[in-house]
Amino acid sequence: MAVAQPAPSGDSARWLFLIHQIPPKPDYLRVKIGRRLQRVGAVALKNSVYVLPATAESLEDFQWIAREIEEGGGEAFISDASLVSDGLTGLTDDDVRTRFDAARNEAYGAVLADAKAVLATARRATSKRSARTEARATGPGSRLAHEVAKLRRRFEVVKALDFFGAARADATAATIAQVERLLAEPSSGRSGLRLDRTMDGATWVTRRDVHVDRIASAWVIARFIDRRPVFRFVEPAGHSHREGELRFDMFEAEYTHVGDACTFETLVSTFLPTDLAMREVGEIVHDVDCKDDRFGRDEAPGLARLIAGIAARFARDEDRLEQGALIFDALYAAFGSVSALP
Repeated sequence: MAVAQPAPSGDSARWLFLIHQIPPKPDYLRVKIGRRLQRVGAVALKNSVYVLPATAESLEDFQWIAREIEEGGGEAFISDASLVSDGLTGLTDDDVRTRFDAARNEAYGAVLADAKAVLATARRATSKRSARTEARATGPGSRLAHEVAKLRRRFEVVKALDFFGAARADATAATIAQVERLLAEPSSGRSGLRLDRTMDGATWVTRRDVHVDRIASAWVIARFIDRRPVFRFVEPAGHSHREGELRFDMFEAEYTHVGDACTFETLVSTFLPTDLAMREVGEIVHDVDCKDDRFGRDEAPGLARLIAGIAARFARDEDRLEQGALIFDALYAAFGSVSALP
């Protein structure tokens, strides 16, 4: 892999160019590299020439891709340069920006079309009984809530690659926000168990040797449900339930697995049914705990490894909860709800 020396700086924009040659075999390599270039937001100037804005992150992205090309038997060259044009012949900076905007607008357009379809469905549900009731009728994995969460993730992926502010970004964001507001509207038709969110000092009992579901459940209890929770860890076989205690993730518990939902999902659906960021976290916890890949969350293997590391390092359950809380605070904030943390 070769990296060209930077051209002299001036008023022109700086660009990184990846020039490569991929061997005809194996077939999958060309497809793999094409997908990798798409994921980092590169646009094609020619069949084998791709461009990104000249940033440290873009250089790292191109370097990894160039390494993959070379490991597959191809050649790759990265150049940091400016475009030189008199505006009459050849590409200009504006031409390249236009290509980036066109690519992002196409991606935004696909998200926007799906967002409009979900919005129409949510409005129909509202006319019948309210979007909020519809969204949580089957718990945190309900269809509308799941669809809007996927839309938000897709939008954020495109936005992260929108280097110059493509025109369709605002309309797409506004439509998704409409759906989210509609799902969050109050409804008088709520049914089912819901305890007072202002609990203060309840005793919460669970099994010893906590892992992902119990760590996540204790986190949401401490952050959003009980002001001053007391956690007690017991051996299930010898445990005798005491009046007033609240059990979670154990046999005959007040809060545990319900249907195919894990304990964390049960707590979220009971206490925080309209918190879309919390549902995102719930999908990840579900995939780690239930191991059924129901939501196919890419974050699940990483969370599983982190929790395994905490369990290996800390024997005391209290320490595991403390360390796990840092992870779940950060994960929750990553989905846009940092201001909601107490």
